Amino acid sequence: MPTEILMPALSPTMEEGTLAKWLVKEGDAVSAGDLLAEIETDKATMEFEAVDEGTVGRILIPEGTESVKVNSPIAVLLVEGESEADIGSTPAAAETAPQEPPASEAAPPAPARADPAPVTSASPAKPAASSTGNRVFASPLARRIAADKGIDLSQVKGSGPKGRIVKADVESAQALPAAASAAPVPDTPGAEAIKAMFEDREFEEVSLDGMRKIIAARLGEAKQTIPHFYLRRDILLDDLLAFRSQANKQLEARGIKLSVNDFIIKACALALQTVPEANAVWAGDRIIKLKPSDVAVAVAVEGGLFTPVLRDAHLKSLSTLSTEMKELASLARDRKLAPHQYQGGSFAISNLGMFGIKNFDAVINPPHGSILAVGAGEKMPVVNHDGELAVATVMSVTLSVDHRVIDGALGAEFLSAVKSNLENPIGMLA
Repeated sequence: MPTEILMPALSPTMEEGTLAKWLVKEGDAVSAGDLLAEIETDKATMEFEAVDEGTVGRILIPEGTESVKVNSPIAVLLVEGESEADIGSTPAAAETAPQEPPASEAAPPAPARADPAPVTSASPAKPAASSTGNRVFASPLARRIAADKGIDLSQVKGSGPKGRIVKADVESAQALPAAASAAPVPDTPGAEAIKAMFEDREFEEVSLDGMRKIIAARLGEAKQTIPHFYLRRDILLDDLLAFRSQANKQLEARGIKLSVNDFIIKACALALQTVPEANAVWAGDRIIKLKPSDVAVAVAVEGGLFTPVLRDAHLKSLSTLSTEMKELASLARDRKLAPHQYQGGSFAISNLGMFGIKNFDAVINPPHGSILAVGAGEKMPVVNHDGELAVATVMSVTLSVDHRVIDGALGAEFLSAVKSNLENPIGMLA
């Protein structure tokens, strides 16, 4: 029987992907290890290799198709002795034929999760029924939205094939009145309702790619579920800037130029070792304390951002951190990061100082326990150690902390260690 080629899970968080480009065509012979396609995940565009040898009998999903679920068939591979005539009897071919599944067989999809969850078995969804006892045909997504909004599907008129209820029908429907005992909850207008607000204005619709969908889901989840609190400090940079200038003169012959951000990475990595209780993540029913300092750094890319992770940052020299950060940033902008290069870490850095931002509050990227928001260094008047008025370069930083993982005093101790390292840069070389 012909073999199905399935949409691969190219990262632990991947639930669906975009089939960006086929690198083979129907009739091509392939061997194990040959490149079949380019798959766009939520983080990067990655190449997908064949695991068996045979002939590409049929391509089921055309290139450019978005939101292809993991483990759904995307092509059929014929092995020796099989022909295209054998494909008609395969489950893959049946699944690609347009059809309306009975409502009793359509189970609502699980809500998207930012992190992998244990797989559990679920009972098939019961078919919705109207007040007359007739079955209501609706897509799985429409059923889930209806359940979330409290909408009776039997009262919704479907606009899909054969009257099937689809997402747009549910989003434009009126929710059921809330129970008298329930607190009133303001309705969040659906996409079509929001679009209707601007029907007399010129606008452009921008569809969400996988990365933007994941950013929205993860950060929405973070602000709703993580109890953030914020700690702020001002850091004097003059000694660091002088040391950096001297170091760059010596490193110029090697083609290395240290940035202030390189020092910040090193300072935070060492602070996680000085205050090991802060080197931790939330894991649902427990806290996981890490031993190495794996520091994530936000990198802006077109349409979003990535957070590549510098592993064992406390053990690496400033020049090594600088080189590695530049390489990871380049891969991020090309969307070529491998999963192991952007997963993990207990802590992250988001530096908007280079854009002139004085200070801001960053959102924690779960499961991290904290994130440091770094502002621009600015000349300003300060009172020095002798009690005299002077001018110094001051950088404002804000530590966003998950209160489930790190308490106030512990967060203050960690931020104090970061400040001490940056204001005494030579000490970071010891």
